[in-house]
Amino acid sequence: MANKILGTSIKRREDPAFLRGEAQFIDDITLPNMLHMAILYSSQAHGLIKSIDTTIAQSMPGVVKAIAGSDTSEIMPLPCIMNPGGEASKFPPHPYGVPGAQTVLATDKVRYVGEFVAVVVAESRQQAYDALAGIKVDYLPLPVETNAEAALKPDAPQLHDTVPGNLNQYSSYGDKQATQQVIANAEVVVKQRIRYPRLIHHAEEPRGSIGDYNPETQEYTLWTNTQIPHGNRFLLSQLVMKIPYNKLRVIAPHIGGAFGSKGYLYPDTALVLFLAKELGRPIKWIDTRTGLARSTVHGRDQIHYSTLAGTKDGKITALHDTIYANLGAYPATNGPAAPTALTGRSITGAYAIAHPFSEIYCAFTNTVPVGPLRGAGRAEAMFLIERMVEIFAREIGMDSAEVRRKNMVPPDQFPYENGLGWTYDSGNYEAALEKALEMIDYSHILEQKAEAKKRNKLLGVGIGSYVGISGVGPSPIMHNQIGLIGSTWGSVHLRVHPSGEVSLIVGSQPHGQGHVTTLSQVAAEVLGVDIEQIEVLHSDTKGAIYAQGSYGSRTFSVEGATVYQASKKINEKARRMAAHMLQVAESDVVIQDGKFYVQGRPDQVRTLQDIALALWYAWDLPAGMEPGLEVITFFDPPNFNFPFGTHTVLVEVDEETGQVDVVKYAAVDDFGNIGNPQIVDSQTHGNIHLGISQALCEEAVYDSEGQILTDNYMTYAIAKASQLPNFEIARTVTPNPNTAIGAKGAGDVANLPTAAAIVNAVCDALSDFKVKHIDIPLTPEKVWRAMSASC
Repeated sequence: MANKILGTSIKRREDPAFLRGEAQFIDDITLPNMLHMAILYSSQAHGLIKSIDTTIAQSMPGVVKAIAGSDTSEIMPLPCIMNPGGEASKFPPHPYGVPGAQTVLATDKVRYVGEFVAVVVAESRQQAYDALAGIKVDYLPLPVETNAEAALKPDAPQLHDTVPGNLNQYSSYGDKQATQQVIANAEVVVKQRIRYPRLIHHAEEPRGSIGDYNPETQEYTLWTNTQIPHGNRFLLSQLVMKIPYNKLRVIAPHIGGAFGSKGYLYPDTALVLFLAKELGRPIKWIDTRTGLARSTVHGRDQIHYSTLAGTKDGKITALHDTIYANLGAYPATNGPAAPTALTGRSITGAYAIAHPFSEIYCAFTNTVPVGPLRGAGRAEAMFLIERMVEIFAREIGMDSAEVRRKNMVPPDQFPYENGLGWTYDSGNYEAALEKALEMIDYSHILEQKAEAKKRNKLLGVGIGSYVGISGVGPSPIMHNQIGLIGSTWGSVHLRVHPSGEVSLIVGSQPHGQGHVTTLSQVAAEVLGVDIEQIEVLHSDTKGAIYAQGSYGSRTFSVEGATVYQASKKINEKARRMAAHMLQVAESDVVIQDGKFYVQGRPDQVRTLQDIALALWYAWDLPAGMEPGLEVITFFDPPNFNFPFGTHTVLVEVDEETGQVDVVKYAAVDDFGNIGNPQIVDSQTHGNIHLGISQALCEEAVYDSEGQILTDNYMTYAIAKASQLPNFEIARTVTPNPNTAIGAKGAGDVANLPTAAAIVNAVCDALSDFKVKHIDIPLTPEKVWRAMSASC
């Protein structure tokens, strides 16, 4: 195209509304005669509910209604849409009726601090929250367990009668016997227990929902800050509330961050709809920061027992990993997918390991349910393999960069099957590694260490390579191999109006990633129209094409490819109409920059607007052609896509205090072809920030009674800007061979190697102390104790 726009860093079209404060979030919405809802969270981690008394609350100022679980018996439990299988799977074929499913309000028993117990509806939000103090709940406390490994022991407290031993499921990938045989005969074997702590999705905006009911039409409307509006509509209507699908409309306004936490079905969505009908007034609920920490799904929380085997000259021959995954008290909507499919199938990372095997024990505990968080499952897997590679390299006395070179999947082996269920599409992993090493001057690292030593600092260098499955899309694989009860294709409705302007109705639900801009760029490039002529519609199920939402780094690579196909179909119909209008053969019509002209005769031309107008008027159409210029297109990619890269980092450790400072960070990522470099850079910055924060300070902490001790910003640490270095970002480009635009996911994968790279760097800095491994977060106390233990 002469006017190329795809792949350029144009400014985000969404930003002016945000910058002017005009963007509407869930808490900005006020409906006439609206009531406000507050939710009473369980104060007990595990206990029988002897009684719930709402009498006092009901009599407090402004209170309209106070209810407990017995008042919501017609609302069914929340479904889990994952049926991964496995030897001890506790999932029936149908998503509804999952043993251990969460009810909208607890009835006979509570299983974690934060579980919904009762609800107050009042004239104002303050009155509703004040009235919560008037609800009296009499609990009979039960024993508590918050650790996944301990929850599976015979003497552990039993959470669900239908799930013996708290084992939600056992899954495995690879050939266990063959892997164990290779390990038994290996020259070198290294073992390590590695814990990846529980994290909290502290999005800028907590969750919120508004429900409304129209008795005349019997229609419900739900406003909620969800990543999956169509998914919420289907699950709520068909499985939870049992109402006609066409009687429920779900609208997602602007969202202040999500990172996976808003990709679920939560009890509040059903509650506001139920109460709106019962009370005849709209109901609004906005969570608090503490409420977010206690009820919005958490992430990570895995324990690994890993064994890596290889040769003395650095060749890795086998990897065996046993994983204890904490699912919390209930299976979140798609929670079991992260530890099973995403972690279990991904532990080989960027390496060609002939004999990999993983097994995963998913356990219920007295904690907030766990589900995907930015980089879900893959971050844990990359942390595991990158730490084990580093430990192996130190064991055999070989430079860890050389070990990576020796074992990375070479370019001529793609597509590459990793032995656990993934087929990597394309890549040049070593090229990214070499570029990342060059960016931190790796060849002169000894001189850099000596310079730091003069300042009484211990300098360490860390490497983190990764491959991250993304572009959630191939529906048969998602269902047959991963166990998703649903579909994951892309969908687009594209209409060229008689005026030549374009409406693009997409299935992706943005929550800060700039989807309106990048998807507009695809359509503008193919159609040859000005980007300002394109409106992008999304996030409202009313009249919109059924769609999948935004998660798993899928939007540009799947939905963007769908926009591309839809735009090409528009051009194909327009070309046929142009040939008819110009009275030439269709093969004689050339398309360029939104103009259709006769080959060699640019004076004979029709614009896309000319053609659209003629098609909508339909006064003179070719035989068999229907009026109008619009298409509905679906795209189900044949495979996921596999972005990759290597990040390198330099840290300085203060020997006296254990303080870790990240002094240099270099990232080389390969996302295939990208739509907007500036947007991708921003996403990469956010991913690195999250990874550094995870490595140094983030952790959700429970005490022995199941009380969460980190439920606000005073107790849950997040890395500040002052703790971050300037990020040096570079990319290689290896196109995705399975889509026309050649894109791979970029939204969450750059997070994957960060924590491992930092731990590798800290352990390198502490090599004289013979520190083998430190579990994250690397707090100064923990690092100081590791150094002290060797003295």
